[in-house]
Amino acid sequence: MKLVDRDETVLLVIGMEREDDGPDERDRELAETIRKEIDGRADGQPYRRAVVVGAQEFLDRPELHRHPTISVGGPGVNAVSERLVGELPTLWRHEDRAFVQAELDDSRRIAIWGMDATATGLAVDAFLTEGYLDVLLDRIWRVKPTTFM
Repeated sequence: MKLVDRDETVLLVIGMEREDDGPDERDRELAETIRKEIDGRADGQPYRRAVVVGAQEFLDRPELHRHPTISVGGPGVNAVSERLVGELPTLWRHEDRAFVQAELDDSRRIAIWGMDATATGLAVDAFLTEGYLDVLLDRIWRVKPTTFM
């Protein structure tokens, strides 16, 4: 049974799990906030949703790299963010502490991060309230033409 669709299912990538309640747990909570927002807009379509995955799982499975991807957490805690921050243009920043970086057209890759957990939270808020999520979903969830026979 198919559970995800590489064109419509958004992957939210977080850093490695840790035993303590460190930045990775906070990043998971922030990713869950984004996931709920995406899932709430799915309009009943089965693959229009988000799935939270760990950075190592994402990196180890190249087939996941074709999905629209949102990396949550800074380069110090998230290996996917570490790769993306040098490649993606910055769309939003706050006092050089919180960032939303994205390429929303072809690769549909986004890095949302901050210098600490509070700053990452500010970046997530901006991503959700400044219209960046709207743009992403508009581009990946366009109505697909139906073939009539």
